Amino acid sequence: MAQLTFFYDLSSPWTYLAFNNVQGVIFDTQATVSWRPFLVGGVFNAVNQSVYAARSNPSDPKVIHNFTWLHEWARLADLPLDFPTEHHPVKSVLPMRMCCALEDDQEVLQAFTQTAFDAYFADGRNIDDPLVMADVAQSLGLDSEALLSRAVEPAIKARLRANTEEAIAKGAYGSPTMIVNDAQLYFGNDQLPLVRQALAG
Repeated sequence: MAQLTFFYDLSSPWTYLAFNNVQGVIFDTQATVSWRPFLVGGVFNAVNQSVYAARSNPSDPKVIHNFTWLHEWARLADLPLDFPTEHHPVKSVLPMRMCCALEDDQEVLQAFTQTAFDAYFADGRNIDDPLVMADVAQSLGLDSEALLSRAVEPAIKARLRANTEEAIAKGAYGSPTMIVNDAQLYFGNDQLPLVRQALAG
């Protein structure tokens, strides 16, 4: 059975699209999936600092077109998208640590990830706010206080660092980074047709 490893950061709008769009790919190919929270800022700092230069020049035609295409992709996927908001770029350390605290229960992690993505990109809420993330947890019946407490434990902090370092070692340079059968690396929402082909092949 084909295996998909999906490294992601909740701050990425392209990952919001890919996370939703990949669900059908997983279902159709009957692949197994491993959701892997990481910190995309750590990836950028290590291997892709050009991202920061691009952000510093919002009038760059490439930046403008990217935002246009982002909204066109969202319409194509029939996904609500309130972006960018005043929270962009959001600090994602807290929500990604919370994801790491749930990583051993992949089903719960997937539901939490979906709800957090919706909070940020559909509802325009600030996922760096502990109260917002508590609402996300509570909406799923999770103990929000316990989850927020776990998110600051040294072991969880270390897990997020380890996931990020693993992604970099495997060749990641952004979010989402998708790896098929621990061999073929794909990046971004627009490469999902290639992910489907690799999983089916």
